[in-house]
Amino acid sequence: MSQQPLRLHLPDFVDERRMTPYQFRVVALCGLVMFIDGFDTQAISYMAPHIADEWGLSRNALGPMFSAALVGLMVGYMALSPLSDRFGHKRLVVAATAVFGLTTLGALWAGNVTELVVLRFVTGMGLGAAAPSAVALTGEFSPKRLRATFVLAIYCGFSVGFVVAGLAAGWLIEDHGWRSLLWAGAAAPIVLIPFLVRWLPESPVFMIRRNVAPERVYAVFRRIDGTLPPSLPGQTEPVFSVEENDSGQRTAFSSLFTRKWLWGTVLLWLVFMINLAEFYALQSWLPSIMTDLGHPMNVVVAATTLTTVGGIAAAFVTGPSMDRLGPYRTLAVLYLVGFGCLALTGVAFHAPLWVLLTANFFAGCCVSGGQKSLIALAAVFYPAPMRSTGVGWALGVGRVGGILGPILVGAALTLNWSPSAVFYAMAVPMLAAGVTVALLGMRYGPSRQGADRTDPAPDTEAPSLSHGAGPAVGQGPSV
Repeated sequence: MSQQPLRLHLPDFVDERRMTPYQFRVVALCGLVMFIDGFDTQAISYMAPHIADEWGLSRNALGPMFSAALVGLMVGYMALSPLSDRFGHKRLVVAATAVFGLTTLGALWAGNVTELVVLRFVTGMGLGAAAPSAVALTGEFSPKRLRATFVLAIYCGFSVGFVVAGLAAGWLIEDHGWRSLLWAGAAAPIVLIPFLVRWLPESPVFMIRRNVAPERVYAVFRRIDGTLPPSLPGQTEPVFSVEENDSGQRTAFSSLFTRKWLWGTVLLWLVFMINLAEFYALQSWLPSIMTDLGHPMNVVVAATTLTTVGGIAAAFVTGPSMDRLGPYRTLAVLYLVGFGCLALTGVAFHAPLWVLLTANFFAGCCVSGGQKSLIALAAVFYPAPMRSTGVGWALGVGRVGGILGPILVGAALTLNWSPSAVFYAMAVPMLAAGVTVALLGMRYGPSRQGADRTDPAPDTEAPSLSHGAGPAVGQGPSV
């Protein structure tokens, strides 16, 4: 009598086990990618004034250099991140890291604004392509009970990259010129690539869906759980199955707009636009507002830095809270608190300095921390086959808010709104974001999972995605 094949299902296999050093290494590598991403994104802000002085440019000419990378990010998020569905997350992370490393290196020899803008655009594309796949791999190798925490952790790497870019700029540019910061920004990803090739695994979900050789897939499972037998003599090959996206043979992108996911996708995009509008408005205009109020530069820098530090600090609270109390409840409460904190900042402009700086810190906790938490929510909202595309498109569409936010605040200041009035107005969208996340929780939260099992069948029946016999198990949002 033949033995039954070993059946291994994702994400249950990961969810039911403790984290291993192998999984921590995957998270650490993805965090390093995000760190370099943040460093490269922010470094241009410190180089720009020195580029303008050397090339004899007006300050207005710097605008295209800033926006080129942001437009490239949007293209990377929306057009390139879905390529992971065809080529795999590892290949996309490695290729994207190589692209933004080499284009940053190429910027060393840029001789005019046009060349630099083109290189910054391509750099942004690489940065935008790498981030969603790094998030997806982190989510796939993290158990559900810790998924939000680890996604938040790697996105803290992005914020730390912002901070380190400033420290490196202060150390390098004065003594070695602005090109020295490009050398650092190019060397880091190029040095990281061999480690990614050697140590970053391919997504097991991708390998199962692509019918990769069973021994390669099984090797990844064994690295997660060393108690599995090294081989299976006398047995048929193991049966692998994965969480389906409830949309049959559709691509990950088209799955975002099926009956099950459309409502959630639209609401997520709305919250991403609100949060990024708040984030870029805060980062863009707070220094100018503080300067116009007569504060010295060291206070302006401290106030702006505190918003970033607040976002990092918030992650230590919101990540575990999202995993233990639920992502929707945690994020809705964070946005509602953000409503109060932004309004408090408006009041604090007329208060002692320590009150204003404290308000800046807590506003950053809710705005910058909310953005990181929102990415974690997207990572647990979408199942693994859709995760990279879902996160990438949410970030890409959210950039529309990132563009509009600073424009709207600038228009308000042009109309002679006071700083307090501006921040009172900025508080209102945070309230809307909190309500929207609460609606998402009502539709897709844990209380709905049991009801979803009785919902009508999806548009097409999900096929088996396994090696050997055995059906793939379909599930709803993994939250």
